Amino acid sequence: MPISYDHRRRRFLEALGGLAAIIPAAVPQRHHADVEFPFRQDSDFWYLTGCDEPGAVALLLPHCPETPFVLFVPAKDPLAEVWDGFRWGTEGAVRQFGADLAHPLDELESLLPGYLQGAEGICFRVGRHPHLEPLVLRLWADQLDRAPRRGGGADRLVAPCPLLHAMRLVKDPDELERLRLAAAISAAAHERVRAMVRPGLNEADVRAELDHHFLASGTRGFAYPSIVAGGDNACILHYTANNAPLRDGDLLLIDAGCSLDDHYNGDITRTFPVNGRFSGEQRALYDLVLAAQLAALAMVRPGGTAEEVHATAVRVLVEGLLELGLLAGSVDGVIEQGAYRHLYMHRTGHWLGLDVHDVGAYRLGEHPVALQPGMVLTVEPGLYVSDRLPVPDGQPAIEDRWKGIGIRIEDDVAVTDDGAEVLTAAALKQPEAMERSR
Repeated sequence: MPISYDHRRRRFLEALGGLAAIIPAAVPQRHHADVEFPFRQDSDFWYLTGCDEPGAVALLLPHCPETPFVLFVPAKDPLAEVWDGFRWGTEGAVRQFGADLAHPLDELESLLPGYLQGAEGICFRVGRHPHLEPLVLRLWADQLDRAPRRGGGADRLVAPCPLLHAMRLVKDPDELERLRLAAAISAAAHERVRAMVRPGLNEADVRAELDHHFLASGTRGFAYPSIVAGGDNACILHYTANNAPLRDGDLLLIDAGCSLDDHYNGDITRTFPVNGRFSGEQRALYDLVLAAQLAALAMVRPGGTAEEVHATAVRVLVEGLLELGLLAGSVDGVIEQGAYRHLYMHRTGHWLGLDVHDVGAYRLGEHPVALQPGMVLTVEPGLYVSDRLPVPDGQPAIEDRWKGIGIRIEDDVAVTDDGAEVLTAAALKQPEAMERSR
């Protein structure tokens, strides 16, 4: 079933009350000289419109019940389309995206004041759209100047993020299906590249195979620059050089996922031995990270919180590191002091959706946000043993046999009515399977 953008707009219009929302699309970004990065639509704009036109602007106008959804889009222009590709134009905007009215983008400045008349305020994200912000602020200032004479007007300027991002945080059934597909394609890519890895290959060979699988599966490609990190490179959290040889005896950490044509993403990390066999130290740390992940996954349920997921993973990791002699002290003392953070320095997960690190609050004031069905998050504990961070006072020096081991295990998880669904379960992670499949 196709995603209902109209349903989303109706919900957003209801939440706006008397505010008029201005939601801009992304604009092309320059890579170098006159070369641009591949275009990626703004997620908020896409969520409400399903429109991939660069530079477009959507108006959501609850005070205009006959025309609550107005699009401004680049006009049809045969010469521009020869150079840069197809444009929907105003007729296409109405036909394809359900706009009540559509205008050429170059008429925005002249028509926007009229559309704002009668609104109680303007809903616009300041600081994100520099090409449009001066116009919006000028119109808002004009409304403020006229308000004392007219006795009203759009005298408030508020951000759409709290309303829109709360909607995006809880996925509907159609979105969950898209995320399942992104997870399945991403998991298949991980299985495919693990089967090809052997000593002597280069990280770049693995990255190329990931890219090929994503594109051959009909996606836009990677959801984020893939991390293919052999040996000590895995201790660099955002390593993307992906150009080192894979050495016999090292582990390989792969953090990669695809992005579908409608921008829903997968995000998986797996770590396995390049030569197909864990060393004793590698296996000990791998078993510990896996135990932490399984314990954290068990905390994903309605009424739980992302804070509990993280705290559970941290406790299991600290307990295991104490047993292995990589930490010293009591479990509670190490956690309270943060004395484990030279070995585990990130959170255990993040929301997932149209953005890889998707929108939505984790806390509301002093209270963690409760998990509810439809939320999707990653669960990704890890351990990174290197000399990059100093060992805290009172903690043992790291023996050389542990150094250069970086391990992360990450799955995408949907909260269900009675627990959780691991969307990425098709990517194997049991240590015996990781070795057997090699």
